[in-house]
This record gives sequence, C-alpha cells and structure tokens, in this order.
Amino acid sequence: MTEDHAPTRAGAAQPSLFAFETSATPPATAHGGMAAAPLIEVAPPSGDTTLGACALPYQDHLRRTDHSAYTITCFLSDLRMLTDFLGRNVPARDLTQERLATWLEYLRHGRETRPAPKTMARRVTFLKNFFGWLQSVGALERDPTERIALSRPAPPLPELLYEDEVARIEAAAAEDVRCHTLVLLLLSAGLKKEEVMGLTIGNVDLSDPERPAIEVRFPGQAKRRRERRMELPAAWTEVYQRYLRRYQPQDRVFACTDRNLNYVLASAVKRAGIQKRVTLQLLRDIYAVRQLRAGVSFETLRERLGLSEEAWYETAEKYRKLAFPA
Repeated sequence: MTEDHAPTRAGAAQPSLFAFETSATPPATAHGGMAAAPLIEVAPPSGDTTLGACALPYQDHLRRTDHSAYTITCFLSDLRMLTDFLGRNVPARDLTQERLATWLEYLRHGRETRPAPKTMARRVTFLKNFFGWLQSVGALERDPTERIALSRPAPPLPELLYEDEVARIEAAAAEDVRCHTLVLLLLSAGLKKEEVMGLTIGNVDLSDPERPAIEVRFPGQAKRRRERRMELPAAWTEVYQRYLRRYQPQDRVFACTDRNLNYVLASAVKRAGIQKRVTLQLLRDIYAVRQLRAGVSFETLRERLGLSEEAWYETAEKYRKLAFPA
C-alpha cells in the first residue's frame, strides 16, 4: 500500500493531496437520503506545511464556507495542478508570487492546448482564494497573489436608468398590480431572477404590515449560506395584498414563467416611454448601485445580493464603476 492510500490513524501525517474525495456531495444513505459529512477537526496549516499537506484542511475550509459543490471541485482540481507543477513538498512559506506567475505562464503558453480566458480567470480566482485562506489562518504573513491581476474580459456595463426614469417606470407599473408588485420587489430587495421565480407565499412575512419582509430560501444544501431575510417598504404590503386578491396564487408568488414577467415589465417600460433596455437584471443592478451610494459597504451588499465570494470578485468592480464612475 502506497503512502497516498495509507489508512488514516491517530497521529499520522495528513492525507496526501490525492487521497481526499473531490466531490462536495455527501454520500447517500441506505434510505436514499444524504449522509451528513463527518465532523472532524482538521489542523490549520502553518508556514512549514507542505503544499501537498494543505489539501485536506483547504477542502475542509471550502466545505464549511460559502462555496458551491462545483466551485469546490474546480478549486481542488486547480490545487492538484499547482501541486503537480511546483511539487508537493514545497513549504507554504516558499510559495512566492514569482512561482505562481511561472505556473500561470505555463498554463497559458507551455502546453499544447491553451485554456479559455474564462478558465484562466477561474484559476486566478482559485489562487486568490487559496492564498487568502493561508494568510487568514496565519500560515503566511503576506498574500503572494496581491499583485496578480484577475484578468477576465469584462462585459460592457449596463446603461442604468436615471432616477426620473425609474420613477416613470414605477408610475407605469402601478397600472398593473402584478407589474407593480414585481418592480417594487426588485427595486427594494435586488433579487436574482431565479430567486423571484422561486419565491413562495410562505416566504412572505406580513406579520408587521409596516415592515413587510421576504425570506430568500434555497432547496439544496449548497446555497443555504446565501439564504437571507430582506425587508421591504411599507407600501409593498398594500400592493402585494391587492395582487393576491387579483391573481390568487397558490404556492409561488409569481405562478408564471420568467418570460411572462419580462413581458409584463416590458409593457410598463413601453408605457413609461423609456427607450433603454430594461430587464429584471437591470432593476437588480439599480438596487445595488442605490445601496452603495447610500453608504452600504461592499461586503454588506454582497450578502444582500446573495453572492458567493467567487462571484463577487468581478461583480464588485462592476458595481463600483456604476456607482462611482471616474
């Protein structure tokens, strides 16, 4: 039996990089359910910990924090590639910016197939996540990725609405109670499209009509850390109650497709005489920009938008440019 496949026992060295399970999904039980992940204490790495021995505590960190199963699998795969290139026995303290830049250069130009820009951007995101974690647990005094740029072709910034245009859309939306409910919800809570579509009547709290609120929930385990409670303005209560009387939804608040909601919004935009392209996402963007201009911190905004740390890397820059253009 090789070192990489030796059974774990008390006092033994940490498992090797290739000994852990890459899937972030817990194994199924005999009854078809999902078994809970075992709760074990994993010692944090130090500056003397080798790159190979960082794998298990890093995996444990990813599983305990706000990362999807897909992200965990990708980041652990990237860690294997980095270890293959630099060597599994190099101590964490010797992982310099120059070594990491050499690895990135090799990935870009040293192999027969060149990765897509999106893939390279994800690998830089992995480096920043991995070394940010090493610094946070005290293994490194300084993050060697600080000067490594996250270069991904940035999509063009959306054309925001002026405040008077937002007011015109709100006035036009008031002619249709479904549209009015939708527009107020997006401008007040900044939900994603899929969160709007997944909102149920049970997620709406009108126990205090002056402070209505919604609970954003997810059915799976992976996204539960992004569940949150969002308060809405008092005016939403009366609009929502009229909507319930008019449409009488039984489960989901909006018992239609997202295409239907886009048509509903487009009709209000047309009535308002707005020529710009207005989508559910644009109303979410307007919510985010308003939050930043009101003095909300970037970290608080990330939490209110329900974004993971990885998704926030480039989204934060987008909202910074929209809220505070140079």
